[in-house]
Amino acid sequence: MDAELTPEQEELQTELRRFLGERAPIAHARAQWEAEPGFDRELWSELANLGWVGLLLPEKHGGAGAGMIEAGLVLEELGRVLYPGPYLSSAVGALSAALALDAVDLALELARGERIATLALIEPDASPRDWRTPRCRAESGRVSGEKLEVIDAALADLFLVSTTSGVFAVPARAPGVTLLPLDGTDRSRRIARLVLERAPGRHLGDVEALEGAVDRVLLGLALDALGAAEAVKDLAVAYAKQRQQFGRPIGAFQAVAHLCADMLAAVELGRAGAYYALWASDHAEPAERHRSTVLERACAADAYPRVGADAIQVHGGIGYAWETDPHLYYKRLLSAQHLWGGASVWYEELARLVIS
Repeated sequence: MDAELTPEQEELQTELRRFLGERAPIAHARAQWEAEPGFDRELWSELANLGWVGLLLPEKHGGAGAGMIEAGLVLEELGRVLYPGPYLSSAVGALSAALALDAVDLALELARGERIATLALIEPDASPRDWRTPRCRAESGRVSGEKLEVIDAALADLFLVSTTSGVFAVPARAPGVTLLPLDGTDRSRRIARLVLERAPGRHLGDVEALEGAVDRVLLGLALDALGAAEAVKDLAVAYAKQRQQFGRPIGAFQAVAHLCADMLAAVELGRAGAYYALWASDHAEPAERHRSTVLERACAADAYPRVGADAIQVHGGIGYAWETDPHLYYKRLLSAQHLWGGASVWYEELARLVIS
């Protein structure tokens, strides 16, 4: 693999960082933190009009025909500003699922930002690794059951629900659909419990077809966390250079310097694994794609929350203060630590892959 970004990819990254700096800086995430539904549809339309929401749509359908490398760069930049919108859930997860299920009309709507959809796969009392064997049932086009950790559920127009009879598209406002928001520390990404009682749905295909889409969501969670970890690391380093104690910047003290070095090591090692997994997602065989994704997801869930905690430590008491930003990043990283399975879940999956 070529570890260097192409000029086009570098231009995408630069332009996206400029755009987000102007239209969705961290102040934007703060403004949406306590708002309902915590999402700016006008900004979402702008992202769609610029082509970023439809990056994964093939050229033959009028899309950019890009891959997960480009989408991963977008996810990383969105994580840097704690973007509170459905890019991961809709533009990556649901769009990938729609393409895999040959639901082209739905994929087009998602790519244009006209509709928002999200995957509903994780179930109560089951490991996220068991998403291939759902217990939700569908009879005569009516879906019943419960799903947990549905990302951006309150923003969705459509849920892609796994059942014993396949994948069904269930309208979010259909009778028999109930959303129960799950309270958490991170208000920049809302999740919910989805309860379905004979909700009408349209059959799209087999659950097994979602393997690539699930891997993309897991990898997307890691890329989003990578962006957040790097941003909070940068905040900590800048503060360590500025804050004075005993007439010296606190970064001159060995304990603080070691924390900053540990944060840098975690971010850069994570980036190496993430970029390889992105390459594998686009170019490797499915088995290698899955292995590299699982490894990166497990490492990200393990390492990046410690980056957030170390950044809080460097900032001292003000790290937890609402007026400062480090705690917002830490909360995002804590949320990503366990969403769709924590490190132990995916290390167990990795062990299974290696042993089998």
